[in-house]
Amino acid sequence: MTRASIGSARRWAWAGACLGAVLGGLASLPAAWLANGVARLTGEQVLLADARGTVWSGSAVAVLSGGTGSRTAVALPGRLGWSLGWADGAFELRLQQACCLRGTPRLRVTPGIGRWQVALQPAAGSPVVGHWPAAWLSGLGTPWNTLQLDGDLRLSAPALRLDLAEGRWRMAGDAVLELQRVASRLSTLPVLGSYRLQLTGGDAGTRLTLATLSGALRLSGEGDWNAAGLRFRGEATAAPGARDALDNLLNIIGRRQGERSLIAIG
Repeated sequence: MTRASIGSARRWAWAGACLGAVLGGLASLPAAWLANGVARLTGEQVLLADARGTVWSGSAVAVLSGGTGSRTAVALPGRLGWSLGWADGAFELRLQQACCLRGTPRLRVTPGIGRWQVALQPAAGSPVVGHWPAAWLSGLGTPWNTLQLDGDLRLSAPALRLDLAEGRWRMAGDAVLELQRVASRLSTLPVLGSYRLQLTGGDAGTRLTLATLSGALRLSGEGDWNAAGLRFRGEATAAPGARDALDNLLNIIGRRQGERSLIAIG
């Protein structure tokens, strides 16, 4: 073997060793890296506490917090598990949590030149992604820790997709968040009611519609979520016979105008 061929073989050996080290390092990236990224992206309002495993396969405790510097935090029971891989031209994140997720929903992230697509796919056979205790929201701080809600939140999203193009996100498809048998410590009523918040995506932005399904506290409203931000207008009223029990809560929900409480965001 000539000196040139020996040198070439050594260079290839070093290149192979370096590539192996890089791939090995990527394969063993700790789950804490993912937890730190989620915390930064959400302003520390969503935390993956006690993260274990790797970025590609791990678990953590899902926590909602009031944000950077906040002392309020509420964790879900059990652990949220994930596996991240590549399938059919997209990164695919599979999630599992016994308390709250139905089956194994998937989050598919498809990269592209100048645009990205994020699609949420519920487990096969049901449009329901999962359900969570309403008390979890109190971890976000004001006003949720004042309301101290009880009940259940259920998310259904049969074909929800987010598209990023030219620096703007656009939602396609529908998502429905149901608040079932909601209660609050600010009212003596055992149950305030059940409600539906529907999000409908379109070219002009996302349309929001709030409606009451049942209950003494009646909520309604409409709004839009687009590049200009979130704008929502609604109102809260009490059913006949429940006004005294709901008076304090109506004062907190929005600006009082007679028997109505006006809700304005944006």
